[in-house]
Amino acid sequence: MAQKKTRPTTSSSRPRLGTWLALALLVILLDQLTKVLIVGRFAHGEGIVVTEWFNLVRVHNTGAAFSFLAQASGWQRWFFIGLGLAASALFLWMLHQHAGQRLFCFSVAMLLGGAIGNVVDRIWHGYVVDFLQFHGAWLAPLFPGGYFPAFNLADSAITAGAIGLILDELRRVRRS
Repeated sequence: MAQKKTRPTTSSSRPRLGTWLALALLVILLDQLTKVLIVGRFAHGEGIVVTEWFNLVRVHNTGAAFSFLAQASGWQRWFFIGLGLAASALFLWMLHQHAGQRLFCFSVAMLLGGAIGNVVDRIWHGYVVDFLQFHGAWLAPLFPGGYFPAFNLADSAITAGAIGLILDELRRVRRS
């Protein structure tokens, strides 16, 4: 019976740290580009209806996810900048330690790009620019008026990264 030959993993066939940093940079650039376009097109609070369930709007979030701490007196800006920078340092270390683990590093790179994208906003504007808004009657039981809180590409990358980490861990548990 012939044995199945497997190709040895070489350093050239594995993604390197630079690959993951390039992905994070791409997320940051796309996030900032879309925010510049929104800020240039809409005044704060303005928006347009794109479909019956989706709007482009310009809102400012001084808080975190779902406007957590948005009503605080201003200290939250520096807290979230510090938190984002600390998380980014941890993400860089994680990428360095595990550069060959594709799903894990893809997820961490998405988290890194999203975190830095929102930190740039907080440093530059004092708030995060959000602009993607989904709505519908099916959201009404959870969100006032059926409007999911507006978000941006950095938030989407953070969500994709979190989902990826969960999938990676499920896959790891299943293998063991």
